[in-house]
Amino acid sequence: MAQGNGGTLVEVRNLKKYFPVTGGVFSRVVGHVKAVDGVSFSIRRGETLGLVGESGCGKTTTGRVILRLLEATAGEVLFEGRNVFKLNKEELRRLRRKMQIIFQDPYASLNPRMPVGDIIGEPLEIHGVARGAEKEKRVKQLLEVVGLSPFHARRYPHEFSGGQRQRIGVARALALNPELIVCDEPVSALDVSIQSQVINLLEDLQKEYRLTYLFIAHDLSVVKHISDRVGVMYLGKVVELAPEEELFRSPLHPYTQALLSAIPVPNPEVRRERIVLEGDVPSPLNPPPGCRFHTRCRLAEERCRLEEPVFTDRGGEHFVACHLGAAH
Repeated sequence: MAQGNGGTLVEVRNLKKYFPVTGGVFSRVVGHVKAVDGVSFSIRRGETLGLVGESGCGKTTTGRVILRLLEATAGEVLFEGRNVFKLNKEELRRLRRKMQIIFQDPYASLNPRMPVGDIIGEPLEIHGVARGAEKEKRVKQLLEVVGLSPFHARRYPHEFSGGQRQRIGVARALALNPELIVCDEPVSALDVSIQSQVINLLEDLQKEYRLTYLFIAHDLSVVKHISDRVGVMYLGKVVELAPEEELFRSPLHPYTQALLSAIPVPNPEVRRERIVLEGDVPSPLNPPPGCRFHTRCRLAEERCRLEEPVFTDRGGEHFVACHLGAAH
């Protein structure tokens, strides 16, 4: 865990991403899946911001829209004060050097027909950073940085284990000396024994290269270990955001409380009250009015069903969108 130096690197303002749904003979648009619906947060230089929530809550979509791998429906993303969505093609290409991504699936994210050296070296050629012998030297350095050997450059992805493939993905993300790396569930597809190795690698690289991470995950124990601050997403919205220790010590949103109650305690004598959420997550195609969590919340009142809560600071940089949050 590396504390940021206070300067804001990325600022996300009221970000929205709606996917059209078509139907009928003429494939007309009949609705929109509101995958990300009014998300705002900032990421400081050198910090790790964890983003957690159930599958389908919009975490991965948020990360990809920030990088403009998906085009936003509305909102702004400022990187070093510049609006990413207003950059032209050439400006965006230059910005790509500063913003990279580590994908969730180490099997699908590497081209099986390319040797590892070409996979890692491709960004160097595309951006005109290095070619020929200079590129090969840089590739070997990157392999060593992530704990692999230079001779691995001649091998193909199928010759590596899942953990090694993810290390190759990390090396590719580091190739252009980026400032921000979006880690999209980088360890969820790996064995538990390998997860800690990759997490430790990411932490070491952050210290050495002063990296900034947006760490997307659904495993709260992993997020607790690596994050400086944690944002909790539910059905396209951030419902709580706080420093890591504060969030895990005193969560204010009922959804966050339920998530934290599910973390196993490594002491058989300690009993934690398990908060079981009833019902299914509502469809992002037709989210409920008011607070989106009210259909599953054990504390919901009439106000929660009618009025959408405002995302407010309850002190100590602890933000929550809940009418009852202050009372918990």
